[in-house]
Amino acid sequence: MHDSGIASAGQHTSWNRRLVGQVAILILVNTMVDTVVTAPLLVLPEMLDHFGTDQSAWIDASSLLAGAMWAPLLGKSADIHGKRRVLVMTLITAFAGALVCFVAPNLWVFILGRLLQGAAVGAVFLTVALIRDMCAPDMAMIATGIVTSGSALLSIVMPSLFELTAAEFGWRSVFVASAIFAAVAGILVRTLVPKSTIRTPGKVDIAGALLLGGGLAAVLSYVSLGTEFGWFAVGPLALLVGGAAALARWFLVASRVPEPVIDIRNLGRPLVLTLLVVVFGTGAYQSMLTLFGLIAKVSPDQQLGYGLAAPGALGLLYGVPAIGIVLGGTLAGVLGTRIGPAAALAGGVALGTVGTIGMFFGDSLLPLAVVCSFLLSLTAGTLVTSGFNMAGTLAPPERQGVVSSMVMVMVATGAVILKFVGSAVLKSTNMVIDGETVNSATGVHSYIAVATGAFVAAAAVAVILLRTHRRTHAAPSPASSESMTPSI
Repeated sequence: MHDSGIASAGQHTSWNRRLVGQVAILILVNTMVDTVVTAPLLVLPEMLDHFGTDQSAWIDASSLLAGAMWAPLLGKSADIHGKRRVLVMTLITAFAGALVCFVAPNLWVFILGRLLQGAAVGAVFLTVALIRDMCAPDMAMIATGIVTSGSALLSIVMPSLFELTAAEFGWRSVFVASAIFAAVAGILVRTLVPKSTIRTPGKVDIAGALLLGGGLAAVLSYVSLGTEFGWFAVGPLALLVGGAAALARWFLVASRVPEPVIDIRNLGRPLVLTLLVVVFGTGAYQSMLTLFGLIAKVSPDQQLGYGLAAPGALGLLYGVPAIGIVLGGTLAGVLGTRIGPAAALAGGVALGTVGTIGMFFGDSLLPLAVVCSFLLSLTAGTLVTSGFNMAGTLAPPERQGVVSSMVMVMVATGAVILKFVGSAVLKSTNMVIDGETVNSATGVHSYIAVATGAFVAAAAVAVILLRTHRRTHAAPSPASSESMTPSI
């Protein structure tokens, strides 16, 4: 590897020492995101006891909800002010949020910290946007796959490390680690990642960003809290009405202002189809990953009609498939340069559908469940990478921040909605055995059916996307070229 593989415009066209170092830094950034989204779940019981609450859903989903809220503002700001600058500011915000969580005296201050930490979710799409700035198109697809999935390898050992530190130093140690990751990543990005050279003149529509982000967060909060308090309770309904009103107001404003956060008038059919595949597909596999954690704690000896509890079951269901995420993301990047990201996206959906259907039989057979988990992990890597790559090909260089943020919003939205819909299905079918409330086999199979339905919907949209994409490339015209390059 040497630096001769850099294009005249400064973009990497092949692997070299500089690119390897930059990719490693961006993987570190996404590892920090994992410490924000998933690491706190390892100490969730301790946090609930400390704050004297049973609102696990709210604590669990708060970072993703905040990510959906932050993403539109960060994406537009990145295109205008530079992707590296906004990424560094995002990491500083996540650092501050971790410190707030660390010192939080009560639940509401803790949630405020989680909302600040949620800005880290935006770091994922900012790393993708930076890759597309630094690399030529084909190279960018491959590097995107590695950057978006590379942090999964560390997830093999990180849960054990966090559990050990939490046992020794308490649940707050998770947020100390997250703050350290954010600080180190911010310094390395500022020092070694090149400054963004592609920028869009203009200004950020702050009011529009707040309406869009706040509306999304409020509606998703209704979905998350509805399972806890009831769908028609006053609090959740107030969030739904307020969120819907904010989104309606944003829609009206976005059609009038000259520089909206997202120009909904010119999204283009291929981009809309891509976002639909992402929201259905990522929501389905995220909900299935949650189910693995639930049924892995149930022994087949309980004769509930499901159960995978066995020595090393959690390690097999979560540790080994981490390799599948890296393989899926990397292969999706490589295949994207050969068969196109749309075909790779459809392939990921097909794998996820097979893996989910297999769980109708694998919910009580550990070997089959491990195979299904591996297929879903391939799907996880493939969908995220191909979603970013597909969306990236549909936008000009100066709009990469916005289009990448839209993909991230769909990832967060799908994860929250399907996860809590599944939770509601399980809760409505619970049964009591020997005084203990447990999930029924009917609930587990209904949960799998919901995820299967989401994958089938994603597959139907993916087929339409493939046909649309092939038609456009088979008969290019000025009009079709304009439709493929949305003015976001």
